[in-house]
Amino acid sequence: PEQFVQAMAQSELGLSEHRFPNHWTAALSAGISTAIGAFVPIIPFFFSGGLDAVIASFGISLVAHFAVGALKSLITIRSWWASGLEMTWIGIIVAVVTYGLGLAFGAVG
Repeated sequence: PEQFVQAMAQSELGLSEHRFPNHWTAALSAGISTAIGAFVPIIPFFFSGGLDAVIASFGISLVAHFAVGALKSLITIRSWWASGLEMTWIGIIVAVVTYGLGLAFGAVG
């Protein structure tokens, strides 16, 4: 069963077990990455406000999502541009959904 899981992870997800030698290192890097990723979109709000900050935040987030996706290709077998575009589209979908939820719950409350 273990060999099957490893084979599926490599063929389906493009992941290699050798790229993650230590679980604690992987957990720490995931936590730090999440903190940095959560901070990136709010940077424009330190320097501006209103619609200008929202537009700048959206642009910075798009670039950051693409960069993270492209860097993800270092541990997968996918091309950097496909991985970057995939991450960018996921970021756009998440932004639209969370913005819609904010509008919906903001109108109710």
